[in-house]
Amino acid sequence: MTFSIHGLAVSSGIAIGRAVLVASGRADVAHYFIEPAQVEAELARVKDAKNTVVDELIRLQHNVVMREAKDAPAEIAALIDVHMMLLQDQTLQDGVMHWITERHYNAEWALVTQMEVLARQFDEMEDEYLRERKGDLDQVVERVLKVLQGKPSALPHVTPGQAEEAGLILVAHDLSPADMLQFKDSVFAGFVTDVGGKTSHTAIVARSMDIPAVVGARTASQLIQQDDVIIIDGDAGVIVVNPSQTILLQYRDRQQITMLEREQLQQLKHTLTITQDAQKVELLANIERPEDAAAALAAGAVGVGLFRSEFLFMGRAGKLPDEDEQYAAYRKAVEGMQGLPVTIRTVDVGADKPLDAQTARDESHLNPALGLRAIRWCLAEPAMFRTQLRAILRAAVHGQINLLIPMLSASSEITLTLKQIELARQELDQRGIAYGNVKLGAMIEIPAAAIALPLFLKHFDFLSLGTNDLIQYTLAIDRADESVAHLYDPLHPAVLHLIANTIKQCNEAGKGVSVCGEMAGDVSMTPLLLGMGLRCFSMHPSQILAVKKEVLAANTQQLAKLAWKVLRSDDPASLLNR
Repeated sequence: MTFSIHGLAVSSGIAIGRAVLVASGRADVAHYFIEPAQVEAELARVKDAKNTVVDELIRLQHNVVMREAKDAPAEIAALIDVHMMLLQDQTLQDGVMHWITERHYNAEWALVTQMEVLARQFDEMEDEYLRERKGDLDQVVERVLKVLQGKPSALPHVTPGQAEEAGLILVAHDLSPADMLQFKDSVFAGFVTDVGGKTSHTAIVARSMDIPAVVGARTASQLIQQDDVIIIDGDAGVIVVNPSQTILLQYRDRQQITMLEREQLQQLKHTLTITQDAQKVELLANIERPEDAAAALAAGAVGVGLFRSEFLFMGRAGKLPDEDEQYAAYRKAVEGMQGLPVTIRTVDVGADKPLDAQTARDESHLNPALGLRAIRWCLAEPAMFRTQLRAILRAAVHGQINLLIPMLSASSEITLTLKQIELARQELDQRGIAYGNVKLGAMIEIPAAAIALPLFLKHFDFLSLGTNDLIQYTLAIDRADESVAHLYDPLHPAVLHLIANTIKQCNEAGKGVSVCGEMAGDVSMTPLLLGMGLRCFSMHPSQILAVKKEVLAANTQQLAKLAWKVLRSDDPASLLNR
């Protein structure tokens, strides 16, 4: 019987093959009480299992460094680091010890119980990326459980000969970075997971590998049977199970068309990004780590529009990176871009976005999305803030750096921020350390900032629209709340007016303006943004060539008329055929 399962489209393309199921290590976890005399032995079991997993991850890291895993994307090395840090997290270790010593739970039960405690803390985080790190913690626990249960942790072995008989699709509850490393050298054509989101590690790595994937498919691993023929539609986020011959032929045709389209896109890499009416457009990359500069260049980016510096601060058990470590990272990113500009956003974490799993959310913050985060947190911790500012200023000696400040909303915040930047310069002068000039920018992600644009244009060289948060705050929609997430609408008239007005005022003032949120990489939004006057987009490197194709075919004079109609419509989506 043919049926379909819907999930999240995170990596485009079509994959067709037979299902290979990977069972979760959480199944049938033993639950029993131990005797007081067994406590030490049970604690030793947990310690030995943890050490075994540490050894496994160290070997995987070595394989990546030594390039034994050919073409392993840089994201995998970073994700293994995250798993190492979570594995060593004191809150996890102390919690397991508590359940064993105080409640006399067996090791497996204690591990799963503490995982559930920490999972609730992750669920309460407002930031989507950090919330989805719960999946990483879940995988760390699963690897330890597998060792305790004496189960193998590797992907199923499939020979190339078997793969040639029919394409193979991996179906799992979730995939760990270690699994993904094996996946790179395996014969699987795509994968499906029950859990995950657009910023989960599986999605990130899938995009970096250009592998068709659907995540967040809920009960896919239960509904799909071993050896079922399945189709992954990575564009629509759909899995078709046991398709009819007619459906199968339709998707094979689409697969061929997609392959040809991708080959054609690669030919655009060195083409100047200019519209049909001779408007030059800049396509920049969003990156998280210095090593991502290579992917940005490979995609044809003309610079980095957003370096999310908070990734240098996360998972360090409260020990923040010092000035020299940050300077080295920023310098590496700048040099990696080979003379192209790099925009570094100052650290965007706070009370709602703990730096690691050890930092529990303060229950007194009833609405963390409106709490002490981003620039508010930086101004509350001026020593930390100036450390980062000094590192960025020092790195500017090696190339063009643009300094981007997130979540500004008021004149007082702007004044205090500019003062901290000046103090950072003075401190470097006193130490006799060279630093470069930076262009100063602000993120427009709060409606108050979008409405008070003259204030921002007075103090900043450029503005960057963070559309993800701007939409959330404008519509009062908590993206983490599934009951209202369907109301999150990039095409809401209020949102579009704020975006259009920001672009218009920046252009009139001769100030640079870009969009660095999800809208920038959404090709269905490219014509509208061009029509609004946007000439600078920043997105994940994998999205650049597709957006470039839209730009090359565009006539901005005609699109300006479309934008005018859309902005005056009560139902913008109906005019854009989305």
